[in-house]
Amino acid sequence: MTQTRIFGRIGVEVSLAGLGTVALGNMDRTVSTAESRAVIDSAWDGGVRFFDTAPMYGHGLAEYRLAEQLRDRPREDYFLVTKVGRTLTPAASVGDTSPWLNTPPLALSFDYSYDGVLRQVDASLQRLGINYIDALLVHDTDRFTHGGAQPQRFREALDGAFRALVRLRDEGVTRAIGIGVNETDVCLAALRAVDLDCMLIAGTYNLLSTTARNELLPECARRGVAVINGRIFGSGILATGTTAGARFNYAEAAPEVVERVRRIERLCDDFGVELGAVATRFAHSHDAIANVCIGARTVEQQQRTLRWLDADIPDELWGALGDLDPA
Repeated sequence: MTQTRIFGRIGVEVSLAGLGTVALGNMDRTVSTAESRAVIDSAWDGGVRFFDTAPMYGHGLAEYRLAEQLRDRPREDYFLVTKVGRTLTPAASVGDTSPWLNTPPLALSFDYSYDGVLRQVDASLQRLGINYIDALLVHDTDRFTHGGAQPQRFREALDGAFRALVRLRDEGVTRAIGIGVNETDVCLAALRAVDLDCMLIAGTYNLLSTTARNELLPECARRGVAVINGRIFGSGILATGTTAGARFNYAEAAPEVVERVRRIERLCDDFGVELGAVATRFAHSHDAIANVCIGARTVEQQQRTLRWLDADIPDELWGALGDLDPA
């Protein structure tokens, strides 16, 4: 059984390892139904009881796939997170759905309104085949997603989406509400404006970036807000190493990123440990982090994640890593 942690102030015990389902939504590459089933079953057999998904992932496909494999599992035995902010609508033609491949015939559109979010949650409950969701996150109200329109979208979420989630928490439809974004200042703004229970950070606390460390993680710890840490491999390079075409933040890694990872790789070689193991252990090194959410396309990737999570890392390595302290 994998390690567990308490999920912030709501006091629920969750597995430290989480399965993220971006890849199972066919992002950039098709995962077969058989492969998807095997990945989810492998995660469960390895002790994973925390599953993260979203309507966005494969235009509903990831939610459907989780529902299929979790249907016969006791509902109280797992913790499930999904997100709001995008509406799926049946459509005869949905056009280009990239980066999602072979999706259901559902068009995807942003909607952070109060009524829109209530409808989105009802639709997710039906796709997932459950009667409550452990945590609901407002998804992607950041500059990474909306560019110059971000302030307007964030205001829409404050006026609509978050109010809807507070109502759903009060009604018992969810245990926890939060936000899932790519930027720490947006997380902090949401913390100041809404009584949040949790948040999913993406790419802001890993071996290449620790922008969440100085203010956000301490504030979450102070408030009892559980942090789910995502994109801990920087979308690839901290798992694959400096192979040709290695990716960082969804693009080919820049030369300076590659060089930095090479220095970390040399350090790992000196201590006889794998880069991915160091990245995984670092990702849950702060007390505010309740879960490390990692995606997998294959059973081999899923099993490797659990092996890395339990790897022994010499204390001396962490000291040496301080000389390469991320920005």
